[in-house]
Amino acid sequence: MEADRIKWNERYADDEYQMGLAPSRFLAERIGLLKTLCPGNRALDIACGEGRNSIFLAHHGYQVTAVDISDRGIEKGRRRLASEGVTVDFRMDDLEGYEFTERYDLIVNINFLLRDLIPKGVTALNQGGVFLFETILDSPQLPGVHRKNYLLQPGELFRLFTREDGNILEHTEFPDDETPTARIIFQKETMR
Repeated sequence: MEADRIKWNERYADDEYQMGLAPSRFLAERIGLLKTLCPGNRALDIACGEGRNSIFLAHHGYQVTAVDISDRGIEKGRRRLASEGVTVDFRMDDLEGYEFTERYDLIVNINFLLRDLIPKGVTALNQGGVFLFETILDSPQLPGVHRKNYLLQPGELFRLFTREDGNILEHTEFPDDETPTARIIFQKETMR
């Protein structure tokens, strides 16, 4: 959607990194676990923005594909790679209607919500692959104005993943945090 691309390009227009250079705290805290769980090293970072999580994963040995609608965000991620000594396959694409054409051992979705990508993403996981997901939870504590269809409802993330073949390894909600979030780590069933 062109309006979304413009919005995110405006947000990423200056030289500062909007979310900083450090990866998501949830991802950073769970990287050891992910490395033991994932059956391989192919990773996808959904809505990668400026690439902070993608670059972090590449530093941990993952072969990363990173997708975002913002060409400015992608460009900033590519520029940062020059000084990082790792590679990431950055791709600009609109995630609404996105079709997965490759298989992954790990899918990371941070601060983004398109509910219909969840079953598509699980299908794109290799057997035993892992989906790490964290995004904003609707709560009276939530500051600012947000569109409800881009916010998880309490308990919703758990319900969305219970429909899939696999195991929820971790699920937590933080409705009272400054930015309320819900998190999940899901592992796709392995072949029997």
